[in-house]
Amino acid sequence: MRALLVVNPAATTTSARTRDVLIHALASEMKLEAVTTEYRGHARDLGRQAAESDDIDLVVALGGDGTVNEVVNGLLHSGPDPDHLPGLAVVPGGSTNVFARALGLPNDAVEATGALLDALREGSERTVGLGLASGTPGSEDEAVPARWFTFNAGLGFDGGVVGRVEQQRERGKKSTHALYVRQVVRQFLGETSRRHGTITLQRTGEDPIEGLVVSIVSNTAPWTFLGNRPMYASPKASFDTGLDVFGLSRLSTAAVARYGTQLLTSSPDRGPHGRHAVSLHDLTDFTLHSKAPLPLQMDGDHLGLRTSVTFTGVRRALRVIV
Repeated sequence: MRALLVVNPAATTTSARTRDVLIHALASEMKLEAVTTEYRGHARDLGRQAAESDDIDLVVALGGDGTVNEVVNGLLHSGPDPDHLPGLAVVPGGSTNVFARALGLPNDAVEATGALLDALREGSERTVGLGLASGTPGSEDEAVPARWFTFNAGLGFDGGVVGRVEQQRERGKKSTHALYVRQVVRQFLGETSRRHGTITLQRTGEDPIEGLVVSIVSNTAPWTFLGNRPMYASPKASFDTGLDVFGLSRLSTAAVARYGTQLLTSSPDRGPHGRHAVSLHDLTDFTLHSKAPLPLQMDGDHLGLRTSVTFTGVRRALRVIV
């Protein structure tokens, strides 16, 4: 087997020595080319080159969710074709690693490498569905390039939180769970539409759902992790179905206390619920519109402000070694 290993040297939980050990372990089992990313978008370019190559069977992403997202978007540059494109393997090296953990991989790079090698020897793999977000035809965001996401996306509140976290990281702050919690509080205090949201969810043949403040799109469960605690915004979300949506139409102090507590105590059997909550399961396509530009995030990456995003759930999009 010939494999390309895409290494993010800025991965927060792996040292240079650990990465060297992992590279040697992988190289003992396959013909391996290791490339260290040098700029934002480099992992996407490497994934595209692997997809266009005739002799690469597997791409291994060593890094966090952002690195995985870039590799996936490179692999699927010309669309999904799991029977012919290289497979994907993930060695978690970020602070949260939602995609890897949702696949059932250990959250430790060394243990995950061992699990990957076992899966390769056993020929163990699965084909997962992904989400695709694109600019809505006829909107001012129509020309925005489409982008794949592996586990979640959000327009509005959580997009703002991710944007705040990225600003802090650019100032030298470490990506920690405490940092995320602080930015959640600051985003809430700065939210101008707590009681009257600007987001409308539209589906073909269905009445629109208006007035959302929070709109979280999930491709799998859990939605994210706070330390070792999984949080389930949409417990039924799965790599084997379409997309799920969790929305909130109110973000008052009482609502935040209620739904925040429900998220912290959520489980695979029960997610947030109540009068101001909206939960939709297994959607193939829908659009989120906003009266004012709002921050958009996908797989924990802030993508700027958008007024209209069309989401598509694509089943059997990517082959993953697991």
